[in-house]
Amino acid sequence: MPLTMAETGQEKLIRRVGGKAETRQFLENLGFVPGALVTVVSELGGNLIVKIKESRVAISREMAMKIIV
Repeated sequence: MPLTMAETGQEKLIRRVGGKAETRQFLENLGFVPGALVTVVSELGGNLIVKIKESRVAISREMAMKIIV
């Protein structure tokens, strides 16, 4: 399921990152790689605040749809 469907506060394992090569590279640079753990902290104005590798990152809903957990 896409990251946008994950419940707030629940830790999930990233299974796949989709999208164009530039999008995948951008997300990989932020730490969104298969096998990494990610937690949705909150949803704010359509964007997601997520915890990845001990950092909090804001990503758009569109980007979050490309992250499969």
